[in-house]
Parts: sequence; structure tokens; C-alpha cells
Amino acid sequence: MRITIRPIAPDRPWAWLSAGWRDFQAVPGVALAYGALFVVGSFLLTLGLWLLGLFYLVLPLAAGFMLVGPVLAVGLYEVSRKLSYGIRPTLGDAMTAWKANPGQIMGVGVVLMLLLLAWIRLAFLIFALFFGTQPPSWELLISSTLLSAEGLPFLIVGTLVGGVLAALTLAISVVSIPLLLDRDVNAVTAVLASLKAVVRNPLVMIGWGALVTLFIGAGIAVAYVGLLVTFPLIGFASWHAYRDLIEIEEA
Repeated sequence: MRITIRPIAPDRPWAWLSAGWRDFQAVPGVALAYGALFVVGSFLLTLGLWLLGLFYLVLPLAAGFMLVGPVLAVGLYEVSRKLSYGIRPTLGDAMTAWKANPGQIMGVGVVLMLLLLAWIRLAFLIFALFFGTQPPSWELLISSTLLSAEGLPFLIVGTLVGGVLAALTLAISVVSIPLLLDRDVNAVTAVLASLKAVVRNPLVMIGWGALVTLFIGAGIAVAYVGLLVTFPLIGFASWHAYRDLIEIEEA
């Protein structure tokens, strides 16, 4: 099997979103049900953090969703894959999609989880650098970081560090996880193909990363409810990004 990276036009991310929306409209029940799982999961996680007195972790974990989102969307890739073959997918197909290549998909998932853990650790270190080591209350976190001039350097440094990790996640996963679902390849081959796709199309990938951040961030910002639509939409669009970026020639 030969994998070739295509050079693509800078406006293609909008075409991916359009194709993703068509997939959403084709199977709205499956899309909304999949999105609802993450809305409910986010609510339960937030409630658990509040009960444990760890509510200050909500912001770094919400940002960290960007880091593990690609592997959580594997079921959405399967839905778009089946639709591309004229097959009507079910929620069961989406929930069992990881079985197509479990070991390799899990391997990339572990890498993304390590990036999430690194982000949480770095977020703590950055907060300690600016505000001390005492874990903040929710009120202190908001007033000190988002509502004060003193919090501006903290926000800049945190955004830069988070942006680097998010860019690394995009580079690793934009092609790799859909490829592992679609073809019988190993994780190293898939990740290398993903990195090559980013290197070949840097401006497109910057634009796509910005759109992903915008849509997922907006979904989280409205008390997670927006993820009901934005997460499936981005998942479907990501499948079309994969199909657009690479060409596969079977041996």
C-alpha cells in the first residue's frame, strides 16, 4: 500500500465542514446521540470535580478536550466512512468503530492521553508561577485570571503552551486515526502520514486547527450543550479532511 499526500487549497476546510454537515443531516439521530454522550459525560465530570472540591480543574480539562477529541471521535469517522459507501450507519456502528484496529487506535489514544496529562501538569505549573502553589477556588480562578490585568501574562503563557500541545495533537492525529480505522496499517505509519500531511499543507492545517478550536470551544462555552452539534460536525468533517489529504494506492 502506498500513501501519497495531496497538496490542497487553503479554502478546503470549509468544504470539509460542508461535507460534515451533509453527513449530520443524513443521520441526525446518530449524530445527536453520539454528541449527547459527551454532553452528559462532561456534565457528570464537572459535577464530580465540584463534589470533590476540584472544580478549578474544569478549565484545564475543558481545554484538554481538544487534545483527546480526535480519538473520541473515532465513531464519527466510522459513520462518515459508511455513508461514503452508501451504507446507513447506526449508533452501534459508531460505538464499536474502534474494533476495526483496536491495538493501533489505542496506541495513538495513549499518546494523546499523555499529552492531556502533560497539559494538566503544565497548567498547574503555570498557575503556580503566577499565583502561588495554593489550589485556587473557582471564584479566585475567574477573578484572578479572566477579570484582572494581572492575569493577562498568565493567559498569554497558558495560551501559548496549550497552543503548542494542540498543534502537536493536530499534527499527530489529523490523518492517523481515520487512516487506522480505514486501512490495516500500524500506528507509526499512520502518524508519519499525518505529520507529512501537515508539513505538506501547513497553512491549511493552521486554518483547520483554528476552525476546530472555534467550534469545539463554542460548544463547551455554552455549558457543553453546544457539543451536541459541534462535536459530531467536526468529527464528520475530520473524516473528509482525511480523505482529501491523502491518496492510497493498494498493492
